Amino acid sequence: MTWNTLNFQNSISPLMEQLIFFHDHSMTLLLMILLMILYIIIILFKNKYNFRFLINNQMIELIWTILPIIILILIALPSLNLLYLFDEMNNPLITIKVIGHQWYWSYEYSDFKNIEFDSYMIYNQIDNYNFRLLDVDNHLIIPFNIQIRIIITSMDVIHSWTIPSMNIKVDAIPGRLNQTNFFINNTGIYFGQCSEICGMNHSFMPIVIESVSKTYFIKWIILTSNN
Repeated sequence: MTWNTLNFQNSISPLMEQLIFFHDHSMTLLLMILLMILYIIIILFKNKYNFRFLINNQMIELIWTILPIIILILIALPSLNLLYLFDEMNNPLITIKVIGHQWYWSYEYSDFKNIEFDSYMIYNQIDNYNFRLLDVDNHLIIPFNIQIRIIITSMDVIHSWTIPSMNIKVDAIPGRLNQTNFFINNTGIYFGQCSEICGMNHSFMPIVIESVSKTYFIKWIILTSNN
């Protein structure tokens, strides 16, 4: 266990960066409140439980009424801004359909000649270049610096398509289509897992996103379409 497991993963999208900023902003306010309360408690103990200045003191009552309102406004404004940004669709250029199964994922690139494939976890990894219980046989290939929409559903039970580094967690519900959008800043390979208890092999349906350049993505689309 390392200290990194107690914090967010490194951000790969603008919305995740904003979420981490909001988290730090909220924690700073909470830390200030905690320190102020501890300071008041210490002062009261030093004065031997002298509460006379707290009784019928209109100024103190005014302060502890107005101060929480200001703190709530400082938390609510960036929070509402983030909520609206998460729901906003900015003209996605690519739409990918994600289908959850027990216990694997299927992906459909309906914009490109109906490219479809299943993604299963790789078992019995014997080399040092794969991540145990996290790598899959077919990665979800997407280009970076492009707005992408994901449509998610399920064929059997409720799953959850989750990528922590992109702040994406969308339920895959049978008979229903959920959608979200994301924008990746750079190239790389990013991991996620189903975060809904969906049965016996729930922990064995990982997600791997491979972010590539536009040129490589076009070549991959052409190669996959020909096969």
